[in-house]
Amino acid sequence: MAVDVHPSAFAPLVHNEKVQTDRVAIFGSGGQLGVELKTEFTQRGYAVTSFERAQVDITNAAQVERCIAECDPAIVLNSAAYNQVDVAEKEPQAAYLVNALAVRNLAVACRQADAKLVHFSTDYVFDGLAGRPYTEQDTPRPLGAYAVSKLAGEYYAGAYLDHALIIRTSGVFGPGGLHTARGNFVELMLRLAASGQPIKVVEDHVASPTFAPALAARTADLVERGAQGVFHIGGGTPISWFDWAVKIFAAAGAQPQLKATNEREFRTAARRPRFSALSNAKMETLGIDPMPSLDQAIGLYLLARSRKVDGGPLRQAAPQG
Repeated sequence: MAVDVHPSAFAPLVHNEKVQTDRVAIFGSGGQLGVELKTEFTQRGYAVTSFERAQVDITNAAQVERCIAECDPAIVLNSAAYNQVDVAEKEPQAAYLVNALAVRNLAVACRQADAKLVHFSTDYVFDGLAGRPYTEQDTPRPLGAYAVSKLAGEYYAGAYLDHALIIRTSGVFGPGGLHTARGNFVELMLRLAASGQPIKVVEDHVASPTFAPALAARTADLVERGAQGVFHIGGGTPISWFDWAVKIFAAAGAQPQLKATNEREFRTAARRPRFSALSNAKMETLGIDPMPSLDQAIGLYLLARSRKVDGGPLRQAAPQG
């Protein structure tokens, strides 16, 4: 299946006449969302200071306070996260330190510096039983240690700050995943296809795969509109992980041995919500453009990937850690 894309789709979706002069600090800038946030806010004229995990330990309150005091940002973006969902069941404290207590550290430092905190959360705060895309008004009910830690992070941000912006998202993938240890679902599928081994993907779990550059652009749109509270930014149309894999292989021109499986056959340490797609209606009421279709996002991803990886879009990616 051919997908027609145009590089202009990478362009910011909202263009301000006035050049922005606000200072922005980004934590977790080495991840696939962090790199896109850095690019997006820089292109919009912000003075961006970025911090990767090795530079600042956000679980250390003193380090966070000193860091934010020194760079004195107007906006702090936190895309750092502990996202090893299954491992978190064995080490819940590690997940809680990064996804909850570190958010508390950032919130306290932002309050002291009078900075706006933008924090990213997850669709996994829901139990998946609604059977429809979740809205911001739905009550969270996390199913595992990772999900509990992410919801706790939301509560810390809201407890310490009156105007925090919390963005829940789902299944993030972007070109930055080519260079991160864990990669993303697209990289995993392409790596397995290149190996020639049969691939099984669950068909009874539904999400909203979200293209990182588009997520970064909508995040900037929300910031520039002064949004606060909880917002959902998912990929749009709900889709199963199996059907997402089908779309990836069709766009990449690959024909691996792909079979559908289900939760009963594919047991994991952590429980996951079966239907965790997110509704973007609240975001769109602010006049922000809808997210691109998944077909378009996959096409843009493969286009960016082919430019970064020698040997074509099916070259084997680095194994996930």
